[in-house]
Amino acid sequence: MTRRSSLATALLFVVTLVLGGLAGAATGLALENSVARPAIPQASGQCVAPKEVMRRSHMTMLKHTRDVTVREGDRQTAEGLTACVTCHAVKDATGTVVSVSSPQHFCRACHDYAAVKIDCFECHASRPLSEKAVDNEHGVGATDVAALKAYAEETTR
Repeated sequence: MTRRSSLATALLFVVTLVLGGLAGAATGLALENSVARPAIPQASGQCVAPKEVMRRSHMTMLKHTRDVTVREGDRQTAEGLTACVTCHAVKDATGTVVSVSSPQHFCRACHDYAAVKIDCFECHASRPLSEKAVDNEHGVGATDVAALKAYAEETTR
């Protein structure tokens, strides 16, 4: 093969790569705009970080908060799961706050879209709680909570 034909072959290869990349990018943009995005419910308050950061890093923030809670005993972190659930609670047509079993649940909007399993709510409540209205999906009543608080106070003395 001559030097001239090698140069022509290399140039043809580069042009093919560039045109293929442009076509791929155009196709990707067309697909990105044609795919339905999840309908994310609005929060009722101000989040601890901008939504772009939360969408990308919320799981890391929750893991950090978990470590601070478990290892240091600090249960008053602003980034805790309880704060997220309270602020992002979604109500159904009857005005009742939905649990994670409902497709309307805030977390499920993105997690279902991305096919990511939500395992937080295997242990934690998936809707806001008050001391009078305790999470009944786990069968815990207000008297149980009061008994646990009394026991915890006794053991910390």
